Amino acid sequence: MLRPWDFKIVVRRSSQTPVYLQIVHALIDEIRRGRLGKGAALPGTRDLARSLAVNRKTAVQAYEELEAQGWVQSELTRGTFVSSHLPEVERQQARAAPAPGVPDTPDFRLLGAAPDIPLLLPPANALQFDDGAPDTRLVPVNALARAYRHALLRRSRRNALGYSDPRGSFELRAAVSSMLNLDRGLSTTPENVCLTRGSQMAIFVTARILAAAGDAIVMEQLSYPPARESFRSTGAEVIPVGLDTQGLKVDELERICRRRRVRAVYVTPHHQFPTTVLMPPDRRLRLFALAAQFGFAIVEDDYDHEFHFSHQPMLPLASADPDGRVVYIGSMSKILSPSLRLGYLAAPKALIDRAAAEIMMIDRQGDPATEGAVAELIAIGEIHRHTRKVHKIYGERRTLLAQLLRTELGSQVEFDLPDGGLAVWVRFQPGVDLARLADLARAERLHLLPGAAFAIGTQRVQGARLGFASLDAGELRRATQRLRAALARLR
Repeated sequence: MLRPWDFKIVVRRSSQTPVYLQIVHALIDEIRRGRLGKGAALPGTRDLARSLAVNRKTAVQAYEELEAQGWVQSELTRGTFVSSHLPEVERQQARAAPAPGVPDTPDFRLLGAAPDIPLLLPPANALQFDDGAPDTRLVPVNALARAYRHALLRRSRRNALGYSDPRGSFELRAAVSSMLNLDRGLSTTPENVCLTRGSQMAIFVTARILAAAGDAIVMEQLSYPPARESFRSTGAEVIPVGLDTQGLKVDELERICRRRRVRAVYVTPHHQFPTTVLMPPDRRLRLFALAAQFGFAIVEDDYDHEFHFSHQPMLPLASADPDGRVVYIGSMSKILSPSLRLGYLAAPKALIDRAAAEIMMIDRQGDPATEGAVAELIAIGEIHRHTRKVHKIYGERRTLLAQLLRTELGSQVEFDLPDGGLAVWVRFQPGVDLARLADLARAERLHLLPGAAFAIGTQRVQGARLGFASLDAGELRRATQRLRAALARLR
């Protein structure tokens, strides 16, 4: 005789989960909790359907799913029973049922520590001084949509939307190579270019290729946190080198190299991140000389090359690299939108081939349609036109922020208006507690990152990087006024 049914299943009609799956999950939970042991009889599908006020087909579908997963077994003349092959489960009727949903913490150990990468996610009604992001409201949406549609149709007709070259589409690699050669003085072919999903992926892949446990990697003492954590994730030791108004201190770098075997130096020479200073030619030459003398690689992150306002952008280190020591990293994010996820590596072919092998383990490849769309925008000159347009807008916003900092904050801050980039490095008076200032600014609905977020080590940093490109004129005024209000509350 079948076991009497003495517990209930609650079916929620408003749930997005199909009813039969709600029944499946409820019965699995009863088995796991020990309320239904091995061999326990389940009610017939008619009885189950009647008790739950559901269609019998729904009950049949639930039992079929449970049987397919191995939780129950059906016997033609006897009925449906909990599988006899399940391990014994201690009865837990006295224990409270677990809360629905995924728990906050897993029941296993998480190895290592989380990467130390600050993240700003302000609510919708707040403003933020980001680290130099573009204004995505300026993206040429119509042109991009047309190009994406063209790329999608072309590739669909050619059956070219499947797996392909992990280095990225040949047409976009060729377009990037041509841009680097004509605009930035490099000497590349498409074989020297690997596309990535943003510059951060390029940095991470480069770190995996160049660094191993125990290696010494040198970075500027204030630098890009995700790059720092990428190298640390390999087990390498990140050693900070000092900065001044001309960027990385090459004399200090030489002293480090005489003490340690340095594997690579990560540097942002065009617009130093976060301080925005430009590395002059004499230091660039000295950096090359040290690389040749001590045998380290140079990882050049040229994250916003296009946006230089006082003169033509200085050519990258990679443009004067005779020995193949430079791994050059760039991105389309600052020109268009970070959400397009398009970065690139330019380096000797052996490193590019190795990067492709690493990408095979991470995400296999990028989106062929997106890559084709951006290649079209480059070919028809839309990227060039858009860059000229936003260059003018960002230049005006740069000038406005400088004026606002002087009129709204006055002697409370100091800054040098950078020649390029999409942010200003602002220095606060020695007595200002920047962590507390950031808290007070949040209360004013303004988010910013204190300079300590960019530091390697625990040294006191009296600066903050204020990005201006993503804020229009009205937003810049309100953001600066809110910063003034936070400083007033701090005093």
